[in-house]
Amino acid sequence: MAANDDEARILDQWSHRLAQALQLLDLDFDRELILDLAGESARSVTHAAAPITALMVGYAAGLAAGTRSAETTSTAAGGAGSKEVSAAAVAQAAAVAFRLCEDGADGGPSSKGWADTAQ
Repeated sequence: MAANDDEARILDQWSHRLAQALQLLDLDFDRELILDLAGESARSVTHAAAPITALMVGYAAGLAAGTRSAETTSTAAGGAGSKEVSAAAVAQAAAVAFRLCEDGADGGPSSKGWADTAQ
């Protein structure tokens, strides 16, 4: 959630420069979703949770998208476009993070029976 048009423009330019530097060609993502998630984690957990949450959601989404893309490619000629797979993976990972934010710093997976579900 950019505060104003100037901030949104600067963020767009920064995102573009960073994507080029990281060689993430044609990167398209829901900036508002990521900003909202970062803001929510900062409010409900602690300020430092924002970048950690964004990183972990991106990492989880990347792993999930890679797995789904490989499965799709092996079962269908051409496979679904990786942009659709990636967008779905980001949305799913963000939804998990938003649910976790509802618990704040004191709740979490183990408090709701999610213990031992990670790899």
